[in-house]
Amino acid sequence: MHVVVNAAMSGDGKLSSHRREQIAISGEADFARVDRLRAASDAVVVGVGTVLADDPHLTVKDDDLQDQRRADGRSANPARVVVDSSGRTPTDAAILDDAATTYVCLSEAAPVDRRMALADHAELVTAGDDRVDLLRAFAALQDAGLERLMVEGGGELIFSLFEAGLVDELRVFVGPKIIGGRDAPTLADGEGFLADFPRLELEDVDRLDDGVLLTWAVDER
Repeated sequence: MHVVVNAAMSGDGKLSSHRREQIAISGEADFARVDRLRAASDAVVVGVGTVLADDPHLTVKDDDLQDQRRADGRSANPARVVVDSSGRTPTDAAILDDAATTYVCLSEAAPVDRRMALADHAELVTAGDDRVDLLRAFAALQDAGLERLMVEGGGELIFSLFEAGLVDELRVFVGPKIIGGRDAPTLADGEGFLADFPRLELEDVDRLDDGVLLTWAVDER
């Protein structure tokens, strides 16, 4: 399995405002890049916080890219994955429509009524007692044939994936805005590391729109 974390952040490292409001950070060139990355992936992964805040669809937008996926014997859109320990994903969320298969990763603590409601719209993956055990959940996704995963946020999930040692590559567009706010989400939130900080190897730097795209590989040493 290969896991790519992709994000757009402001010049001061914020993903959105302190109100969790989505802010346009990148432009058309980066939107097209993200679409190509989605089209090359087996699944797109987000945390439930992103679903609740943004209600993303997570589909491929370009018709030519969809056609190429079909020509390769794949569905028009990659699968979608929500990491949602307690089953908070709304049943009318855009990510649960029939544009692609959706997997919802739950913990054992998710209420039965929420499981039953979500089971009508998604494939359920249960791993972990109180929180989703990402290692087990991702192993189950791999067993389902999902080998190349693109993670689109948010910061809590990204931190947890780094903590679990599951990230292979990090691609970040840094845009020309300052958002500010001590409570605004950053690329990797969560509890934070105190030691054994994940290290990155810079692989590429590209000027894009009015910002810069940084591509790192995760150093496994």
